[in-house]
Amino acid sequence: MNTSLLRRLGYGAAAPVLAGVIALLISSIVLAVSGSDPIETYRIMLTNGSKLETWIDTMNRATPLLLAGIAAAIGFRMNLFNIGVEGQYRLAAFVAAVVGAEIALPGVLHVGVIVLIAMFVGALWAGLSAILYVTRGINEVISTIMLNFVATGGIIAGLQPLVIDDPTAANQSTPPLPESGWIPDLNGVVEIVTREIGKGRRLTGVFLLALVAAVVYHIVITRTRFGFDLRASGMNPLAARVGGVPPKKMVIYSMLGSGAVAGLVGMPDILSNTHAFDQGFTKGLGFAGITVALLGRNSAPGMLVAALLFGFLDSSSAILQVSGAASREIVVIMQATFLMVAVIAYEIVNHKRQQDDVARAAGMTVVAS
Repeated sequence: MNTSLLRRLGYGAAAPVLAGVIALLISSIVLAVSGSDPIETYRIMLTNGSKLETWIDTMNRATPLLLAGIAAAIGFRMNLFNIGVEGQYRLAAFVAAVVGAEIALPGVLHVGVIVLIAMFVGALWAGLSAILYVTRGINEVISTIMLNFVATGGIIAGLQPLVIDDPTAANQSTPPLPESGWIPDLNGVVEIVTREIGKGRRLTGVFLLALVAAVVYHIVITRTRFGFDLRASGMNPLAARVGGVPPKKMVIYSMLGSGAVAGLVGMPDILSNTHAFDQGFTKGLGFAGITVALLGRNSAPGMLVAALLFGFLDSSSAILQVSGAASREIVVIMQATFLMVAVIAYEIVNHKRQQDDVARAAGMTVVAS
């Protein structure tokens, strides 16, 4: 293994290790100040985390986070801030649930149609922001935030009462999907290499879809001409334009791709859990996805690790509350701490790497002369 590769691996590992150590230190201080025992808290989290059922919970929670992170990262690669993932996935899930309940198809086709509808609606809603950006110069942050409110407080709020399955139910929802529109769980696959999964836990089949989305994202971004043009436009729009990359088209393509992936974020609930869009439909995943993308540095492996980390912390909150070791809020503090410290650590490591690169370049120049 050559020296250059070792240096890259060292720098790549330095930031997350540094971030993890500092985040644990800060979290320990917060726990101690709040009257909790940090060592006991971490012991309970690790003991609970070693159970198979906890890993199933972790992967279930990580599934929509990973998809939301990929959706945000596609925009970030183009230097666009798609803050509208929240509205895109909720509107996509609502439309997919309503249409999916009205059609009858064989299992695979039914699930496929629901997924395609969700992706189309998400892409369409994100595309509105792209059109406003390239035609009117309206900042995508402003337009996506406003479209969030239009989607959730306008379209969904206005149409949901018209498609309620049971108006007398405490938790009103759209008509449930027929079983042909349910996606199978992955318990059978997991149990091939582990024991039987207990406590009624089921690994959503959308987890596999999220992994496929991550692989496709990685290949497109790092191995295709489109991915190169996307990254070039994000890093230096002027140079990309001079090189023949159409900036307006790239904005539209990136927002459409971001919205299409955002449309998948609500699929675990629609295809695996509630099989309908109800009043308690999961909120906040769009903004959590931005955190996952930032923590994972917009790379597929990094976002997968970040999503699993946040999924593990989420699944640990209940056991901490039940055991009395710490309050549920400590998990939110730990998540925020990991993000804050990771951003700082990455910048410190990048600055150090740039200094070393400059020093090495200067040294090579001196030797050459």
